[in-house]
Amino acid sequence: MMMEASFDTEESFDDPSCLAPQPPGSISPAKRQIREVKETKITVNVPELIAVYFSTSLQTDKKDPQGTASVAGFEVLLQKQLKGKQMQKEMAEFIHERIKIEEEYAKNLSKLSLSPLAAQEEGTLGEAWTQLKKSLHDEAEVHLKFSNKLHSEVEKPLLTFRGDNFKKDLKKYDHHIADLRKQLASRYAGVEKARKALADRQKDLEVKTQQLEIKLSNKTEEDIKKARRKSTQAGDDLMRCVDLYNQTQSKWFEEMVTTSMELEKLEVDRIEWIQQHLRQYTTLRHETDMFNQSTVEPVDQLLQNVDPAKDRELWVKENKTGEVRPVDMDI
Repeated sequence: MMMEASFDTEESFDDPSCLAPQPPGSISPAKRQIREVKETKITVNVPELIAVYFSTSLQTDKKDPQGTASVAGFEVLLQKQLKGKQMQKEMAEFIHERIKIEEEYAKNLSKLSLSPLAAQEEGTLGEAWTQLKKSLHDEAEVHLKFSNKLHSEVEKPLLTFRGDNFKKDLKKYDHHIADLRKQLASRYAGVEKARKALADRQKDLEVKTQQLEIKLSNKTEEDIKKARRKSTQAGDDLMRCVDLYNQTQSKWFEEMVTTSMELEKLEVDRIEWIQQHLRQYTTLRHETDMFNQSTVEPVDQLLQNVDPAKDRELWVKENKTGEVRPVDMDI
């Protein structure tokens, strides 16, 4: 019964519908978990459930529209990791461009703060104007500090998170699962070969038995017994191949679940790492706005103190040509 349930199919050995059932007492933890979820609807650990979902969803190869196998199932998960690495790199490039803009902006503000335009304005208005130009220099310092922090606290962490060894680690995962896939394919081929051998032996036994019954051959009962022994041996070989296949596919499935969990954890770590440093970006941006506001506050205060009457009085004191008032002259 186990042989009929397991191998009366022509589907790919990777297809979950053709994986042979486990022998009694050897159900893998991953499969047991799936069964428990289906039968009892219990709450399971989310990462483990995700890993089981990955492993069952990525067993078959991804095919192109013409039906040609193009990407191995597990390779899809690895490509997701590599895409995440690329996205992280592009985010760092984006932040770098932002830094360049801030640096250029700071440079232009500092240059403008040194402009001699309207430098001869006097009085309270002159003080406000001088402070306004000085605020550009202060603001330039704020933006320069912002750009420096963006580099050290956002760009650099994004660039250095998971270096070159990350791709090497992914290759180890890939090779490990690929080896298991090859073993599984080899075991499956062995089962099919053993099945064919059994069919041939059974056919040979049937032909010899019929020939003996209708006496069309000189085959003896000993020949029948020999054919029966070969048929029995072929059946035993098939059972052995089935057991080997079941063991291999069980190990493959469990390794798929374990590796999927590890890769999913890596993905969660990546997303949380990027989230943390993008939040740092927004924090620094809010701080920049706050410090920029502080550079403008002295300008606001001086503008509120601008007094045309006082300016006129100061101007008169600084530019007076004498204190003697003209009087009427006598003849």
